[in-house]
Amino acid sequence: MTDFPDPPGDLPGTLGALRAAGHRYRTVKQELRDNLLVRLRAGGPRFAGIVGYDDTVLPEVERALLAGHDMVLLGERGQGKTRLIRSLVTLLDEWTPVIVGSVLNEHPLHPVTPASRALVAEAGDDLPVGWLHRSLRYGEKLATPDTSVGDLIGDVDPVRLAQGRTLGDPETIHFGLVPRTNRGIFAVNELPDLAERIQVALLNVLEERDIQVRGYQLRLPLDLLLVASANPEDYTNRGRIITPLKDRFGAEIRTHYPLDLELELALIRQEADLVAEVPEHVLEVLARFARAVRDSPSVDQRSGVSARFAVAAAETVAAAALRRESLLAAATAAAPGAAGQVLAGGPFNTPDVNRGPLLTPVARVGDAVSVTSTLRGKVEFESGEEGRETEVLGHLLRTATAETFRARLAGLDLSGFTALVEEDRTIETGELVSAAELLRQVGTVPGLAKVLDRLGIGDAPSPGQAAAAVEFVLEGLHLSRRLGKDVTDSGRTRYGARD
Repeated sequence: MTDFPDPPGDLPGTLGALRAAGHRYRTVKQELRDNLLVRLRAGGPRFAGIVGYDDTVLPEVERALLAGHDMVLLGERGQGKTRLIRSLVTLLDEWTPVIVGSVLNEHPLHPVTPASRALVAEAGDDLPVGWLHRSLRYGEKLATPDTSVGDLIGDVDPVRLAQGRTLGDPETIHFGLVPRTNRGIFAVNELPDLAERIQVALLNVLEERDIQVRGYQLRLPLDLLLVASANPEDYTNRGRIITPLKDRFGAEIRTHYPLDLELELALIRQEADLVAEVPEHVLEVLARFARAVRDSPSVDQRSGVSARFAVAAAETVAAAALRRESLLAAATAAAPGAAGQVLAGGPFNTPDVNRGPLLTPVARVGDAVSVTSTLRGKVEFESGEEGRETEVLGHLLRTATAETFRARLAGLDLSGFTALVEEDRTIETGELVSAAELLRQVGTVPGLAKVLDRLGIGDAPSPGQAAAAVEFVLEGLHLSRRLGKDVTDSGRTRYGARD
């Protein structure tokens, strides 16, 4: 259950006190415009948590808000449309006065229903005033084929009719989501999924600002900002936005995926909930991987590849590192003479009196292989690629790794690493090879310090960070055809000289 803040005690509690405080009534669109102008003039961020839209989408949104336009955001899945819509709430006043008990959140200075107008006339300046937090002034509906007019607009309440009210009385109406968001922002996600006959019900809301229920019209001047989201391809695939409704939106704004690699990385850093350390070069591999998948001719471009793909990939890679450290800790505890070295059931970083604190797990580039199978369900492939999904993703991951290797380590002398496999020597790594074991195999490597510096790891890396750097170099040398590689039956990866 969400806890909403209590209004400050110094806010006016009656209509008379509200007038005395100099409060003036503004529509929602005037309120949004005024507060946006304050932020624009202050020069600070206007939409927290929105990455990659500063020079493209956000200026269009700001122009729409300043013009007082309802808007529809068009874009493929995973482009942050819903997050952007929800962030508009922060442009509302933190607290706004309402008539206590009003289902429509009516303003004490601007009642709209007959019952509220009568209440204001009767109570006068003694009318109690409540205060509504901006977080409660947002309504949202995911459009589904079973959505009804009653859900959005409202329906006649038979219980109230049975109590003796007449059919034309507004008090007989059980209001839907849109009128209940009066004096707020209402969002319809995936608008084309809404049946066309239901879309018709929104026409009056957008233009005349009134509603019709069961054949009779209620003159309720609704005050709200209506925002919708849609995938452009939905116009022909699952449905479409009917032309009269589309015409009533004042602004149609196209969203997009991150335009460059740095924005993709910034989005991953912001959104991913990582359970282990993921070095920057591994995050870059995943960001390049997501962009390569998005651009691949094997992938259905109409569906798009959500930004959640790269975020989930980073979380999966971190989870693989955490799993490795946990399994290695268990194997160490099970070794002869190691009894009591692991605290059963304790948290991962619980220190042990015999072993000291467990090391923070660090992801390696080899951990990314697991995402090609676990995340293929997030990608819609072209029909001719059936059965090759994992193969396609594996190729794109190798391409992303090679590009990151060139971008990060181009020009470095890596002969010290190729020398590790001379005279038929091999270096083994893999998902269950510990950092200590990998570093023991390579020993002191000429050029490692420069590699660590290029990767931004620093002069005093942990064993996990050093192992991640070594594995990245080995994989990069393999992809640039300077080392051989094979995978053993036990799942270990063996790097050696090329045949």
